[in-house]
Amino acid sequence: MQLKNKTAVITGGASGIGKAISERFAQEGASVHILEVNKESASQFVADAKDQGLDITIHACDVSSQNDVKKTVANIANAVTKIDILVNNAGVAHVGNAVNTGAEDFDRIYNVNVKGVYNCLHEVLPFMQKQGGGVVLNMASVAATLGISDRFAYSMSKGAVLTMTFSVAKDFIGDNIRCNSISPARIHTPFVDGFLAKNYPGKEEEMFEALSRTQPIGRMGKPEEVAGLALYLCSDEAGFITGTDFPIDGGFIKLNA
Repeated sequence: MQLKNKTAVITGGASGIGKAISERFAQEGASVHILEVNKESASQFVADAKDQGLDITIHACDVSSQNDVKKTVANIANAVTKIDILVNNAGVAHVGNAVNTGAEDFDRIYNVNVKGVYNCLHEVLPFMQKQGGGVVLNMASVAATLGISDRFAYSMSKGAVLTMTFSVAKDFIGDNIRCNSISPARIHTPFVDGFLAKNYPGKEEEMFEALSRTQPIGRMGKPEEVAGLALYLCSDEAGFITGTDFPIDGGFIKLNA
């Protein structure tokens, strides 16, 4: 029960990596509040969590809207005594380079992946300051530090998340607020399965193996593995860690040179 009596706000916490983090944090005693743009799509997840005795509440919130985030965070703060943890996990992906990425797609990536993180930081950090501390964890990517083909807008957004992490850690260290980030490589989530089904119909298994082999360790990561790292970084055991990015990448950054 590493997070007993703690309240965690997790964006995009009802699917993929976010879902694994939400479950793990709740299992470790946290009261978890999930911000999801489509509350209805996550209703079954929350119902299953309640059946397991997990304290998970979902809030309909578009993180790209500062007004939405402001209202939602205020409602959460009014219902709990403090917000101990913020996990900025919500994000969207895009395939394309600087030429074939349209302005509409670029803006969409920016609004969710960059502005969404800013909006949550802008609203949650003042509560953490008032209560005397807290932990922020941002979801970056190996794409923030490496050149990856056809990930122009996505890499831009995750590079911004990485540098926002450093800025927040520096600016708020005097408020007893820690801020770190995680940089996953390819993680096997429903998004991957949907991508393969859409782009490689009939060849899903073959392409899955090909994508897995791009990781030096020979497989994709599991959402639960990312959740384990997130738990450590948000727990009191990591009290001496701030302003650091943690790759969880099967050797992708260091062993692909």
